[in-house]
Amino acid sequence: MSQKPPSQRQLRVGEMVRHALTQLLQRGDVPDPVIENTVISITEVAMSPDLKIATVFISPLGNSEPQPVIKALAANQKYIRGRLSPALRQMKYMPEFRFRADTSFDNYERIDALLHRPDVARDLQSDDGANDIAQDTSQTGSEEQ
Repeated sequence: MSQKPPSQRQLRVGEMVRHALTQLLQRGDVPDPVIENTVISITEVAMSPDLKIATVFISPLGNSEPQPVIKALAANQKYIRGRLSPALRQMKYMPEFRFRADTSFDNYERIDALLHRPDVARDLQSDDGANDIAQDTSQTGSEEQ
């Protein structure tokens, strides 16, 4: 069974929560040494359909291990909810935050590594050559008419 894509409302609220959470972390308002000493990138906030759960995907910059940061954020979840409530006062319910590591950058690196493999690069170059030949013949055919 496939999941429905997020609604426009979920996307809008998720972006609003991401923006408020980013500002909170930039100001250094969370009194935790792990969070204070780490630059955290919030790549996405996925809201549940009822808007009561916000799954926050984070990527600690300059730190290869996201688990200590996720544990520190989870330990300070109630504090974070309290500090975000003024910024999100238009919401009926303050969402519960679930912090997860963002693995999309790992996937990008894997795809990039695959595209730079010699056998794939060779196949891509041969495809480009075939496309160039097809374009050249279409251009010369239109010039003759």
